[in-house]
Amino acid sequence: MKLSLHPAAEVDLAEAIAFYDRRTAGLGSDFLGEVLEAFERIESAPDAWPVLEGPVRRCLVERFPYGVYYRTDLAIVLAVLHGKRKPGAWRGRM
Repeated sequence: MKLSLHPAAEVDLAEAIAFYDRRTAGLGSDFLGEVLEAFERIESAPDAWPVLEGPVRRCLVERFPYGVYYRTDLAIVLAVLHGKRKPGAWRGRM
């Protein structure tokens, strides 16, 4: 399965990278690397992570408090969100 990104997920990702780069130079790149690894894990085993609601699942990002919310039926990432800040934002992107 090859994932595509919802436009709002692209914004989520860009904002998180910028946030981490403002904290420490290069940390945004580290975050991106971990997210890309999560994408690879999802693509290789899309049903491996728990179902949240309907076809939506969440894969946690290593080293960072983020989750990748995705739909297996459409092979799309709905959101890349911090676990505490706006974890339900993906619902509006169904």
